[in-house]
Amino acid sequence: MRIVFMGTSEFSIPSLQALVTQHFDIVAVVTQPDRPSGRGKRLMPPPVKVAAAQLHLTVYQPERLRRPDFIRTLRNLRPNAIVVVAFGQLIPKAVLDLPPCGCINVHPSLLPKYRGAAPIQWALINGEEETGVTIMLLDETEDTGDIILQRRVMVDPLEDAAMLSHRLACAAAKTLVQVLQATPSDAPPPHTPQNHDDATHAPKLTKESGRIDWNAPAVEICNLVRGTAVWPGAFTYFNGELRLKILQCHVIVDSRQCGNVPGIVTVTPQRDLIIGTGTGVLKVTQVQPANKRIMDAKEFVNGYRVKSGTCFSQLSRNG
Repeated sequence: MRIVFMGTSEFSIPSLQALVTQHFDIVAVVTQPDRPSGRGKRLMPPPVKVAAAQLHLTVYQPERLRRPDFIRTLRNLRPNAIVVVAFGQLIPKAVLDLPPCGCINVHPSLLPKYRGAAPIQWALINGEEETGVTIMLLDETEDTGDIILQRRVMVDPLEDAAMLSHRLACAAAKTLVQVLQATPSDAPPPHTPQNHDDATHAPKLTKESGRIDWNAPAVEICNLVRGTAVWPGAFTYFNGELRLKILQCHVIVDSRQCGNVPGIVTVTPQRDLIIGTGTGVLKVTQVQPANKRIMDAKEFVNGYRVKSGTCFSQLSRNG
């Protein structure tokens, strides 16, 4: 089977490596163009481009897939299947119609739940105990194609978006290989339509997605911290001035020694940082003040002279 692999992010790499290990014929890797990154805005290659170079694979980086010259390039590659894993562009019909086995996509949720750009993050934010990966046939709309195979994955209550993404990427690689090994070279694998009535959406996160409302229950705030860990980060304001990311925290079950007023700080004799919420309290264990390095909560308490009764707020004094 001749395969064109389309992917961009770190999530794609285990799938690409698994296909090479299993001796599939990867005739090309298609990824996004290099983009400016960091404070210096230096052009940086996508992670998949780096991985493909290490595997000695041919790489294409079109700005748009729908350009006629690039569609001609794909047609000349004569792929039996196009495999799409975290590519970052909708695939146009002219590309969908090229391979006889179709465009086979990996999506990190149990479709039709969590269609969209951020399924891993929203599964954690919503406190899901189970998620998974779906291998599907792409169609012209987002994440609505027929399901080929799914693998369920239990969510560890202590893992954040980075940890869960890594586990799902590994599960996706195994499931993708299983599908392709059972797929003939001239027809799509067996597939089943989604139940669109059960669909939920997982839109792309924004910077505002990480803003903490201390009136929410402690467990919801903890889930927000986990779900936004990679980007944008869950944030609050200390005394209405200092923007502070909350990187790690957990719900305290026995909170009799701590206050329970939303956003109000309790500093214990052990210098633990406890925050009241709408329901229950949180122990914060790792933070990052604006433009500063990551530090544990005790270091923050000592360095910024945090005292009981001070406040974490949703908004800064300047709005």
